[in-house]
Amino acid sequence: MKIRTLIVDDEPLACERLRGFLSAEADLEIVGECADGQAAVEAIERDQPDLLFLDVQMPELDGFGVLEAAKPVRPPVVIFTTAFSQHALKAFEVHALDYLLKPFDRDRVRVALDRARAHLRQSQAGVLNEKLAALLAEMRPPTQTTDRLVVKTSGRVMLVRTADIDWIEAADNYVSLHVGPEVHMLRETMAAIEARVDPKLFLRISRSTIVNLERIKELQPMFHGDYTVILRNGTRLSLSRSYRDKVKHLLAQ
Repeated sequence: MKIRTLIVDDEPLACERLRGFLSAEADLEIVGECADGQAAVEAIERDQPDLLFLDVQMPELDGFGVLEAAKPVRPPVVIFTTAFSQHALKAFEVHALDYLLKPFDRDRVRVALDRARAHLRQSQAGVLNEKLAALLAEMRPPTQTTDRLVVKTSGRVMLVRTADIDWIEAADNYVSLHVGPEVHMLRETMAAIEARVDPKLFLRISRSTIVNLERIKELQPMFHGDYTVILRNGTRLSLSRSYRDKVKHLLAQ
């Protein structure tokens, strides 16, 4: 059985060069090529490749964003292609995920392929997933706030500005991002999403709700110390007693 391989690189010459090297390998089948992150996410989920050559530096949605957004049935073995400096490559080396430093040659590609073949033969997907998770955690710490979130809607990959979000709601293993009349589902926990959004702009008002403070119109007292939070668009949310003092303090600043 051939190794299903996907190439992702926004540089046509780099993509062509890599394709030329891989075409000479009898046990590989190139199932696709993508020039941007959004197309890569779609191809990974559609084609379910065994092996992924992934460019790190791409506009809009970079290589790390692709790995965060894509949800294949079985994650592929990833070989990064990058122009990062030697200093930045330490993270890759520590977590033992292979990479190709541009410009790479045929011999270096073969070394990376031999490592990928070994991983695939030994069915080390679980080990690779742990290493990949560790790499993502180091390159993009989960506690680092962001001004945009990557979401998938109707087969598309969208970038949602956090400042545009009115409120966030827990939904089983997902969270719902309420952006005006639109609702986007994101596979994330409430704790994780709370750590990623700006704490000066967003505040958790209950176990299942995070609200954009700039969208709050008023607070209405209810029974037993609870409040109803009314947003400027008319949405009514519940504020639990345990979060009340913190909300009132921030709104008074």
